[in-house]
Amino acid sequence: MTKINGGTAVYNVLKANGIDTVFGLLGGSMLELYDAMYKDGAIKYVGARDERAAGHMADAWARMTGKPGVVLGAQAGPGVVNIVTAVAEAQLAYSPLVVIAGAISRCDHAKDTFQEVDQVALFAPISKKSVLVSDAARLPAMLEDAIRLANSGRRGPVVLHVPRDLFAEMILANDPAPVNIARPGPAAADDLAAIAEMLSGAERPVIFAGGGFKWGKGREALTALAEKLEVPVVASTGHADVMRHGHPWFAGQAGPRGNRVASRLTKEADVMVVLGARLGFNSTFHSNDYVGADIRIAHVDIDGSAVGRYFPAEIAVQADARLTAEALTEAATSPNADVWRKAFQDDWASLMSEREEEAQIATLPMHPRRALAELRDALPTDAIVTLDTGNTCLQGADRLAHYEPLSLITPLDFGLVGFGLAAAIGAKAATPDRPVVAIMGDGAMGYTMIEIQSAIQNKLPIVAVILDNEAWGAEKAYQEEFYGGRLLGAEIQSPRYDEFAKLCGGNGIWVNGPGELGAALTDAINSGQTTVIQAKIDPKALMTLRKDLFKAQDDE
Repeated sequence: MTKINGGTAVYNVLKANGIDTVFGLLGGSMLELYDAMYKDGAIKYVGARDERAAGHMADAWARMTGKPGVVLGAQAGPGVVNIVTAVAEAQLAYSPLVVIAGAISRCDHAKDTFQEVDQVALFAPISKKSVLVSDAARLPAMLEDAIRLANSGRRGPVVLHVPRDLFAEMILANDPAPVNIARPGPAAADDLAAIAEMLSGAERPVIFAGGGFKWGKGREALTALAEKLEVPVVASTGHADVMRHGHPWFAGQAGPRGNRVASRLTKEADVMVVLGARLGFNSTFHSNDYVGADIRIAHVDIDGSAVGRYFPAEIAVQADARLTAEALTEAATSPNADVWRKAFQDDWASLMSEREEEAQIATLPMHPRRALAELRDALPTDAIVTLDTGNTCLQGADRLAHYEPLSLITPLDFGLVGFGLAAAIGAKAATPDRPVVAIMGDGAMGYTMIEIQSAIQNKLPIVAVILDNEAWGAEKAYQEEFYGGRLLGAEIQSPRYDEFAKLCGGNGIWVNGPGELGAALTDAINSGQTTVIQAKIDPKALMTLRKDLFKAQDDE
C-alpha cells in the first residue's frame, strides 16, 4: 500500500472538499503541508503578516464562497495564539472557519517545552470544537469532521490541533471524497399555513431578514416573497445586502445601527415574520425600543436555540430561510395593508431626500456623511464593501448602497476594530473579478496596516478608504457627551497611510475635502492597484450609540 506523510494527507482532504485557497503565516510546525501545496499547486496559499489577519481573510473568504475558510496556524504556541481574535470573531459571526493549528510534538507534551501552551483549552470557549489529534492515522478523518462541523447547522469555527510529528509521520494514502453536509428543509406545511394566516390578517406587516439568506444564496427568494406580498423588508445588522438597494420593498438595515424608517417598521408593525435572523443584540438591543412589545412574531431560523429566545414567538420554526421563503411565496396571500404600505413609501422617500442633503454638506474638514455619500455614489454596482467597527463605520452601516448579492462584510457581533482590511483581502481572493473596498477609520488601519503588503505580494488588489478623524471616535463621543469633554486616550495621530501604501509598492491618494473622494475611489478601482485613500474628516462629527450605558459625570 502507498504511504504518504500527514501533511500530504491533510492537503488531499482540503483539495477533495473544494478548498482552493488557504490563508496563513509560515511556521515550522507543518512544513510538510506547505510542501504538498507547493508540489501539487491546486490550492492557492495567501500569506499574511499576522495570524490574526490570516484568520480574518479566511473568514471573509468563507462568507463569499459558502465553504469553510481554512487558516493555517503554522507555528505552535505564539503563532496559534495570535489566531484567537479571528476565531472569536468567526464564532460570533457564525462563519465556518477551520483552523489547522500546529502543536508541539507529542513526545514534548507536559514538559514545559519551548512554545508549549494549552491550545486546546484556550480555544474551547470560542469555537464549536477545539480538539487535539493524537494519532496520525486519524488525521484525515478528524479534518473531515472539522469541515463538516464548521459548515453544519449554526456555522462556526473549529480548531484542529495537530502535533508537529504527525505532519511528518507516514500513513496509508487517503482517497478522500467531499464531506456530505445535511441542510434543513423549509418550514413544515402546518407552520407555513400558520404563518400565511398570520400575514393575511396583518394590517402592519414586516419581514425581518438576516444572514440566513446570504449563506443560503436566497436573495431571489426573499425578493420574490416581498413582491408577492407587497410587504416591506428590513435587514438585520451587517446584512444590508440581503436585497438590492433601491428595491421598492426594501427598507435597509433596522435597529440601533440602522435607519429610522426600518426601525419604525419593526417597532410599529402588528406582525413580523423573521427569516434567517436571531433578533440578536446588535439588531435590537433586546429592547422594545426596536421590536414592539405587542407585535406578533413568526420566527424561522436554522439555529433552533435562537428561535424565540429574545422576543416571544407565536410561531417558532427551525428551518432554512431560503426554502421557507420560497414555500411561503406559494402559500401566502398579500395582506390588506395599503395604509401601512403608503406610509412606508412616504417615509422612505423622505429618508432618501435627507441622504441627498447629506451629499451636499460642504464643510471643512469634510463631514463623514458627505464622505459616505460620495462613496455611495462612486461604488460600482458589483463592489464588495468591508466595514470595520468604529464611529464613522457606524454612520456608514446603512448609508452605503449594495446591489449584487454578497456585497457587504462586517465584523457583526464581535464589534472588532481592525477587521476590514484583512477581510477585504480574503473577499478579493474569493472573488477576484469584483472590486473590493475596505472602509475604515484611521485607528482601525493602524491595527493591520502591514497587510497592505500582503495584498500587493499576493496580487490581490484592493482599495482601502481611511476616514481619518484623528480619534478613537466611539469612545471620544462618550467622553464628550457624558464626561464633560475630558478627553484621555481618545485622540490619536496617524501617519500618512497613503504614503505607506506607496512604500509597499501600491498606490496612495490624499483627499483634501468634499468633491474629491468619489473621484479618488473611481481612479483607485480603475488603476487595478492596491490603493490607500486617506481622507481627513471632521473630528467633531461623532455620534453616540449606547446612551443607556453612561450617566453624565459632574465636575467635582
